[in-house]
This record gives sequence, structure tokens and C-alpha cells, in this order.
Amino acid sequence: MDLLKSIAVAASGLRSQSGRMRVIAENLANADSGPDRAGAEPYRRKIPTFQRHVDRELEAQVVSLGRVQRDQSAFRAKYDPGNPVADAAGNVRMPNVNSLVEATDMREAQRSYEANLNVISSSRRMLQRTIDILRV
Repeated sequence: MDLLKSIAVAASGLRSQSGRMRVIAENLANADSGPDRAGAEPYRRKIPTFQRHVDRELEAQVVSLGRVQRDQSAFRAKYDPGNPVADAAGNVRMPNVNSLVEATDMREAQRSYEANLNVISSSRRMLQRTIDILRV
């Protein structure tokens, strides 16, 4: 039945967006954390990816969270000469996490999650109505 297929596809979207939100939350949690010792790299932003594959049982394309990649962009520099991990110029390398970008990504993931949840809710209602019609 196609409604069951749509629920399974939307559920795969829910799982993927949930994983994406978990990665974004980790980025936000580490946005202001500096390196723990001199010469060490600070936290590097993580980027979630998605993979599309065919579920042979459902005969439908579903999505899953793929590999989480590291953002190779440059670290931010923060002038803090009193910090024990500061370099000779008084700069501390900070994570390459932009909180505004992460908040925007989080909102997008939340909207996608809600859209998949609405698909599941609508499909369940249609299935229930079909069952109610068949009972009469």
C-alpha cells in the first residue's frame, strides 16, 4: 500500500533530520570552546551529509544520515593575550563554527523534521479513515 510506503519514507527523513540536529547541536555547544593546550587544534565544525538509497522491501527511495565530515575552513582568531594557549601575537585559535549559520541550519532541519512528521500524521489519518469506511 502506498500510504505505508510514504510513512516509511517520511520516517527515514525523521531519523536523518534528527541526526542532523544532533550534529548541529554539537557544533553550537562547542562554538566558543578553545583548544585545551598550546599548539592543539580547537573544535572543528562538523557537516552532516545525507545518503539516498533504495529500500528493496518497500521498493522506495529513502534517505539516511551519511558520513559526518569536518569543515576544513580556517579557524577564527580571538585576541586574548592572557590565555595560556595564546600564540606570540596574543591570538587564540577558536572553532570555525558560526553560531548564526548553525542556528539557520537548525531551523531548516527542524522544518524538514516537521514536514516529515506531517506526512506521517496525514498518512495515518488517511489509513484510519479508510479502515473506518471499510467497517461500515
